Amino acid sequence: MELIRGTHNLRAEHCGCVLTIGNFDGVHLGHQAVLSQVREKAQQLGMPSAVMTFEPQPQELFQPEKAPARLTNWREKYLALQAQNVDRHIVVEFNKKFASQPAREFIEQTLVGKLGVKFLVVGDDFRFGYKREGDFELLQKAGKELGFEVVDTRSYRQQQQRVSSTAIRQALEEGDFEQAEQMLGRPYQICGKVVHGRKNGRTIGFPTANVPLKRLKSPLHGVFAVTAQFGKDEEIHSGVANLGTRPTLNGDEVQLEVHLFEFSGNLYGQQMTVTPVAKLRNEQRFASLQHLQEQIEKDAARAREALACRSQ
Repeated sequence: MELIRGTHNLRAEHCGCVLTIGNFDGVHLGHQAVLSQVREKAQQLGMPSAVMTFEPQPQELFQPEKAPARLTNWREKYLALQAQNVDRHIVVEFNKKFASQPAREFIEQTLVGKLGVKFLVVGDDFRFGYKREGDFELLQKAGKELGFEVVDTRSYRQQQQRVSSTAIRQALEEGDFEQAEQMLGRPYQICGKVVHGRKNGRTIGFPTANVPLKRLKSPLHGVFAVTAQFGKDEEIHSGVANLGTRPTLNGDEVQLEVHLFEFSGNLYGQQMTVTPVAKLRNEQRFASLQHLQEQIEKDAARAREALACRSQ
């Protein structure tokens, strides 16, 4: 899949495609149904399939305090889209300048002029352009004038429940990873590069790999039994993880800290994929590091039990 960062990097060879536009947070089964439709239509027309997403997501720019937790940061989203065999991923930097562009200008200059869209798939609630003046109806009207067809994404239902990013967030908040997996079509995972932390875990016998989340909000908070993969062989390791602000250590930013069982080695700089298996408890503040250490020992024991039950 070709990654195109910004519409300014669109070239003449990128003109002509079947396109879908949206947040695609999670790239869940509903999104996958849309992408399948896009691929099928692209094959019929003999054109590349393309998906356009925005970074940050629009609400994160205008209403960061109300923006929903991200299921996927941009790299996770890119990899998930790549797995769907889409030909092109266009990532548009969403800023106030882009948002102030007149809707008609976006249609004529970007969708038609640069992308040469022949078939467009968007949600019927899609809004764009200055003061959100652009909508599905405007796209359909412009399509008839400028020579492209517009269809809306249909609600995708699974076991009578609408598959949506919101429903997946709720399942994750409740620690229902099985339900989240059914809607995602894959286990929920967090990916990132291991970085140096404060190394407080070493002082109490539980060294951790620190993975920045690179998203405004996380759908998960608390202590979890996890598995982790990294390195060329991507061997699966078991562990216990904390996802939160580390109140006992006066932390201020939400981050993921993973303690791996029976592992010693240097993980700095490596990409790690963490799969939460079971929620053990909410994050809490302890009176001392000793109390924290005692609790982590209990968490680790419970994590081993949860992982052992899962493997049976």
